[in-house]
Amino acid sequence: METNAVNYHRKINLRWLLNMAWRDSRKNHSRLFLFISAIVFGIAALVAIYSFKYNVQNDVNGQAATLIGADLSISGNKPVSASLKQLLDSLGDERSQERSFASMAYFPKSKDTRLVQVRALQGGFPYYGSIETTPAEAGTSFKKGKMALVDKTLMLQFNAHPGDSIKIGNSLFLITGILNRAPGQSGVVAGIAPVVYIPMQYLEQTGLLKIGSRVNYSFYYKYNKPVNMDRLTKKIDPTLDKAGMRYETIEGRKENTGRNFGDLSKFLSLVGFVALLLGCVGVASAVHIYVREKIASIAIMRCLGVKSSEAFLIYLIQIVGIGLIGSVTGAALGTAIQHLLPLLFKDFLPFSISVQISWMAIGQGILLGVIISILFALLPLISIRNISPLNTLRMSFDTVNPSRDPLRWLVYLLIMLFIICFTFLQLGSWMGSIFFTLGILAAFTILAAVAWLLMRVMKLLINDSWSYLWRQGFANLYRPNNQTLILMVSIGLSTMFICILFFIQSILIGQVSLSASGNQSNMILFDIQNNQKDSVADLTRKQGLPILQQVPIVTLRIEQINGKTAADLQKDSTIKISHGVFAYEYRVTFRDSLSESEKLTDGTWVGKAQPGKDVPVSIEENLAKRASLKIGDKIIFNVQGVQMPAYVSSIRKVNWGKVQTNFQVVFPTGVLEDAPQFQVLLTHVPSNKASAAFQRAVVRSFPNVSIIDLGLILSVLDELLSKISYVIRFMSAFSILTGIVVLIASLRISKYQRIQESVLLRTLGASRKQIFVITALEYLFLGSLSALTGIAIAFGGSWLLAKYSFEVPYTVSYLPAVILFFIISILTVIIGLLNSRGILNKPPLEILRTNA
Repeated sequence: METNAVNYHRKINLRWLLNMAWRDSRKNHSRLFLFISAIVFGIAALVAIYSFKYNVQNDVNGQAATLIGADLSISGNKPVSASLKQLLDSLGDERSQERSFASMAYFPKSKDTRLVQVRALQGGFPYYGSIETTPAEAGTSFKKGKMALVDKTLMLQFNAHPGDSIKIGNSLFLITGILNRAPGQSGVVAGIAPVVYIPMQYLEQTGLLKIGSRVNYSFYYKYNKPVNMDRLTKKIDPTLDKAGMRYETIEGRKENTGRNFGDLSKFLSLVGFVALLLGCVGVASAVHIYVREKIASIAIMRCLGVKSSEAFLIYLIQIVGIGLIGSVTGAALGTAIQHLLPLLFKDFLPFSISVQISWMAIGQGILLGVIISILFALLPLISIRNISPLNTLRMSFDTVNPSRDPLRWLVYLLIMLFIICFTFLQLGSWMGSIFFTLGILAAFTILAAVAWLLMRVMKLLINDSWSYLWRQGFANLYRPNNQTLILMVSIGLSTMFICILFFIQSILIGQVSLSASGNQSNMILFDIQNNQKDSVADLTRKQGLPILQQVPIVTLRIEQINGKTAADLQKDSTIKISHGVFAYEYRVTFRDSLSESEKLTDGTWVGKAQPGKDVPVSIEENLAKRASLKIGDKIIFNVQGVQMPAYVSSIRKVNWGKVQTNFQVVFPTGVLEDAPQFQVLLTHVPSNKASAAFQRAVVRSFPNVSIIDLGLILSVLDELLSKISYVIRFMSAFSILTGIVVLIASLRISKYQRIQESVLLRTLGASRKQIFVITALEYLFLGSLSALTGIAIAFGGSWLLAKYSFEVPYTVSYLPAVILFFIISILTVIIGLLNSRGILNKPPLEILRTNA
């Protein structure tokens, strides 16, 4: 009794445990590594993303000055007053100015037109970095004459070359160089709004600075001596805010850029984390089967005096060791993959990214891999505590089923807490992390429930009337050591991620295509002066095009809301009105009815104003939230210097995704007809040829009129979404690779159970062809149902996104889903058959001897 008591209370011998773990694993090294290899691609994705994030942070810190191009920039969307000009002229040691606005550019050589972003520059800007051009000297020499720098996308599109001409408004400029990159501009921005630089001294000659022209006024400053920029900006901020101007410093740009790309890295980290979670499901299932096969060995060790805790630690050490190897492998792979990320994101980055080894990212990846492999392996490992010496006689895993083990629920809780905490570190929001965790849990639950239901249904449906091969194939779905659950979860999740991506891209492109189809407006003409509206309308009709809408636009500002002004916001922080509400310059219209893209959510629509009374206006719901407006609230508008009292009569929900004129504020008729205004005309062009001819005619006759071609927007949007989807597909590839590894690992683990069944069938006279058919049927049904379930979840998820996030009609292309279904189904069958090739090609006796 004393000996047993001493033995029971003996201390843990770590060296002995390590030796036992090594000895027990010697015949299982390849299988153990296959278990944990499922996490390799998840760790690789995270290490690559973390490395990319740290490199971006370093490069932003080093290149922030070149992003802004100056020590201080001040900008606004209206001309500066004399008093403000005096302040602006007192700043900096070196000064530059820029005027930027949208306008049509005309290429006389090819007779093509395109909406561009015109930037009229004066002074030595940029002071840090340079305007990158071909030839290089053109970046500074264009300011010396009537010359222009034209974005390279425009030059390629219209086959233009330096020495050709470009017409901006009424003036013709010589193209002196190709603009490769402007300070702080990415490739995506250039694709949407190509930039054309001209010298500011020739801006007036273009005739484009007219009433209604949306011009941005920018001022750049460089200090030759160190200046406390925080103190300076705090001093001038009240004056700038009152004038509706905003400022930016190098530190401010550094913070904003870092925050923007921090959000991107958080999203990508979640994509990589999903791949890691997918791999961990494979780890849990693989270790579960591994422990089943080790029951006899563990029971014998228990008979020899090994405590249950020691047996548990032996196999935990194996998992930790292999988890560490898998994490280090994933970290090495991620370090190599990070070289590809700058290439993927080059069109989205306004600066160049260096590639350096980040030991912080590697350390985080390895630590995360070890922690998460232990957490998910604990679920099956805790069952080792319940294996008794009696299991040497009664070899049934049912006797050690841990379903009622309280530690099992503790492990579930730890896994949930880990996922929530990790996602919180990425999102910075507890609510967001909880919803993300619930979303992942819901997908897992649906797939697991379908797998469970499949096993139950197959058990009930199979009967003797079926063909023998069909009975055997489908019976494998619920037999002992089946991998139905793990395969359905891993294959289904991988399918779901890729399918949702295709669906969302299809929804967004389909929405714009819908606007471009039929007789809906697909071309918008704006900046039409009042004295030009009839002439532009006549020209449109002469081109054989319909006038679908002609809308007046008035520019104004909000002066007061319920007696509160912008100055009151500075004094009282409790006022729940956004500062931007007073600083923003609004483009509004007046009409007597709602448009197709609007819906009243509160109040009553008033289409005609009553003389001598306050004006009833309709406010868009997002503006109402920012300004804390409700029905009946009083607003005073500043309409070109004239005070106009009004009140909120209704609040509207606007579908901003519909391509037409939409407004935050709509006035009734009978108020703004005499106010300074410009017109917007909407028409429909039936073809690219008609569009080009119409644009040339408008630009020749009315050079100040700008044109938005929806067909061009569609092509730019398609290109942009393709680039974004390519990035996401690259990240989703880690989930696919993980799913394939989990699939291979799961099939390899079940191989030993399948060997016994197949050998028995071969011994009873089954041919290789029959076993081949049985195996193929099992995996065909498993792969097809998994893919189908994943696609069904993708349909539901994309529908929710379309309805509640994008608020657009749900229209998707089914072809990618059909193709993906067949690819996943066939891939599952191929891997399953390759896994069984050793059984089919060898005689039963040789296989029995090998496994004996």
